[in-house]
Amino acid sequence: MPGNEWEKIRHLLVVQDLQGQRTIPLQETTYSIGRDSRNAIVLRSRSVSRQHAILLRVTLPETDQYGFRIIDGNFKGKPSTNGLYVNGTKCVSHNLQHGDLIAFGNSQVQARYYAISHISEKAFSETGEFEDLSDFLLEQGNPANPFQTLIVDPNFEAASETALARLASFPELIPNPIIEMDLEGNITYLNPAAATKFPKIRDIGQIHPVLAGLLNAVQDRKINSFWREIKVDKEVFEQCVHYLAESDLIRTFIVRDITEQKQAEAELTQRDRLLQAVAEAANYLLVEMNYETGIDKALSVLSKAAKADRAYLFKNHLHPETGDMAFSLQFEWTRLNFPSSRHHWQNQLYQSAELTRWYATLAYGQSISGNISEFPPAEQELLARDGIQSLLLVPLRLEDEFWGFLGLADCSEPRQWSRHEESTLLTMAASISGAWQRQQVEEKIRFQALHDMLTGLPNRFLFNELLAKALPNAMRNNESLAVMFLDLDRFKVINDTLGHTLGDKLLQSVAQRLQESLREGDTVARWGGDEFTILLPRVNYLDEVDQVAQRMLQALENIFCLDGHELYVSASLGVALFDEHSRDPETLIQHADAALYYAKDAGRNNYQFYKTSLSARTPELLNLEKSLRSALEKQELTVYYQPRVNILTKEITGMEALVRWQHPEMGLVAPSVFIPLAEESGLIIPIGAWVLKEACRQNKAWQMAGLPPLTVAVNLSPKQFRQSTLVEDVAQILAETGLESHFLELEITESTAIADLEFTRTVLQNLEKMGVHLSIDDFGTGHSSLSRLQLLPLHNLKIDKSFIQELTTDVRVAHIVKAIVTLGRSLGLRLTAEGVEKQEELDFLQSIKCEDVQGYLFYKPLSVEKATQVLQSKLQLRESSLDVTKQS
Repeated sequence: MPGNEWEKIRHLLVVQDLQGQRTIPLQETTYSIGRDSRNAIVLRSRSVSRQHAILLRVTLPETDQYGFRIIDGNFKGKPSTNGLYVNGTKCVSHNLQHGDLIAFGNSQVQARYYAISHISEKAFSETGEFEDLSDFLLEQGNPANPFQTLIVDPNFEAASETALARLASFPELIPNPIIEMDLEGNITYLNPAAATKFPKIRDIGQIHPVLAGLLNAVQDRKINSFWREIKVDKEVFEQCVHYLAESDLIRTFIVRDITEQKQAEAELTQRDRLLQAVAEAANYLLVEMNYETGIDKALSVLSKAAKADRAYLFKNHLHPETGDMAFSLQFEWTRLNFPSSRHHWQNQLYQSAELTRWYATLAYGQSISGNISEFPPAEQELLARDGIQSLLLVPLRLEDEFWGFLGLADCSEPRQWSRHEESTLLTMAASISGAWQRQQVEEKIRFQALHDMLTGLPNRFLFNELLAKALPNAMRNNESLAVMFLDLDRFKVINDTLGHTLGDKLLQSVAQRLQESLREGDTVARWGGDEFTILLPRVNYLDEVDQVAQRMLQALENIFCLDGHELYVSASLGVALFDEHSRDPETLIQHADAALYYAKDAGRNNYQFYKTSLSARTPELLNLEKSLRSALEKQELTVYYQPRVNILTKEITGMEALVRWQHPEMGLVAPSVFIPLAEESGLIIPIGAWVLKEACRQNKAWQMAGLPPLTVAVNLSPKQFRQSTLVEDVAQILAETGLESHFLELEITESTAIADLEFTRTVLQNLEKMGVHLSIDDFGTGHSSLSRLQLLPLHNLKIDKSFIQELTTDVRVAHIVKAIVTLGRSLGLRLTAEGVEKQEELDFLQSIKCEDVQGYLFYKPLSVEKATQVLQSKLQLRESSLDVTKQS
């Protein structure tokens, strides 16, 4: 056994009570002794107090050894009932020496203390098993195994007082706060560290965060010690609580300050919350059809995650009066009960004293962050209007252009914005800039779709939309409105004689004069060619309409001087009023058109109001409608097919089915004539069903003939698309013709698609489940956006030929087409350009990665026979190429 182990002093307490004798090795620092079962050493006798004495370990001075001191009473200083006797002498406390006999009140309960050395750890641990310790000591006294009895220094009594003082001073010196409280809530002890750290704890008492809830916690818990976290002001601590049941004391120990740890955890939680908010906000910006709604939602979710009181989006612009760089608040979010500050932030000049620093910082891509108390006085005064105490601003940039800035403000308290909050706001700024760019492109496309590209006037689609909105307002306000149809007299002569360029300039000048002749709130639109429509939305007297009509005719009387030419034009006007005979947009336009032709018949350069006598349809139209009704029965309708060609491979990728009418007397009737007539009369339903079935039958016939399989596209009219049995009808036709569904492509126009977006999505989803391919035809002529169309299960997007015709002559159109192709491809759509007639158009479309084209450059619409010949020749050419390849 090592020497130091051999010389180690072992301490024993042999206890004798009513239940017998037992030996207790003393290895702990403190023992409570009494009859209460919660004591460390329990004495079985009614003469013993609940907590009779305390046994306290004391380090011997100038040694590394220790002894034990026994103290009468409990931890609160209350003495025992029957007293404490050591070697027959009553005492309050006593430093125990080897062999001391301790009596607890009387001789019924005694204990003898031993301090021995030169005994092994094994033997020491076995002392508790001996019934008579004196026999054990005699055995250990054998010369073969001698032991030494510890002889305590006579100065131990005095030395122990010093040791006890040192032990008592331990809580006084420890830097951790220690507080004791009894079960009545009174503070019984407070070490210096606690008094320094929590100077008001004695005054506040139980409601102080360190002590709050401890009494209930101790009573509710089955264990006597536990840990908890507490917050005192802005600091967070880890607290250890011990309930000393034998003395009815609660001792609490502040283990450590975990404020920084909690701050780090809070920052990580806040970072995760901010990242989630950025993802949610970015999703709003991407899928929300309305740009402004998307921004509002994005600002809301971000501000709530950042726990800000205000959020701003400012946009740069030129000041309306000075022309200098300024900014205005475009979007704002405020927490509940915070007033709007929009009026404070309009047309703010960057060159003003309080904003010069902002421009210099933000324009160079830097952020502005901090408490406003740190800002220059001029800025503090500006921000005080909104009660802002701290501010975070980041620039909005797009392709190195500084176009605005984004901000968060706290009006409740000063705060330092974290790096996570700043990086989150910068990420949001980038997302908003991207959304703004998409919105600009979509607005440009939408403007082009709703306006005439030559004159800048609204086109017929926008005019119809404005008219549809104006009618309910007129009924609600008990007013009337007027629709005018204007046609230039002899414009065709000028256009044919002097050329289209001069004709276009004349139309632009006419459009400007017509706009100047209108009242505020009136609208003039270019209907097409040299036709214009005018909407007067608020009419209370007929004279108002007369005055506008006369002003327009008079405006055109003055000479037009264009490119050295003096031109004279006049116009004819037809007017229809909203009344019992003209109660819907379509009827109003028809009646205004009828009145226009009446004006022309009346000698031109005048205006005429619609009369019910003008509503009789011309005999020619009546005869045409009658013939159309029997055209299907007489097999006068036929289907032509126009190939769709891949730009790169020049292979035919599909056919579009186009209906034609070969009238026995009038010859080939133009689709532009009989299709509107079929729509109006309802004949478009049976005609459309016949075309669909015929196209599917022919495609299956080509496949059966061994020709390469391809897709046939069929256009559905608006009325046909809205048939409740459409999906079932398509399924039945496919079943009857035997054509597999993926070889059929159904086209609807952009206007049809957005008329009822939810209905459209339901129908298209059902068709897609069948395997049918779906396409938007004539894209660009309506007023939808790709962000709206992406909600539909589409496969193909066909760019209207009106864009292709101006592709090489108008750079604006080229940009629009490129934007459509780019956005379409990003949505996974296949792009087809219609009406391609020139090589330059094809080259441009190829450069922007448009996949397919249709047009006269490759093929015009072909009869079944000619289409079959084309497909056969393509097949033969391919087979020949394969043979050559094999031979080589």
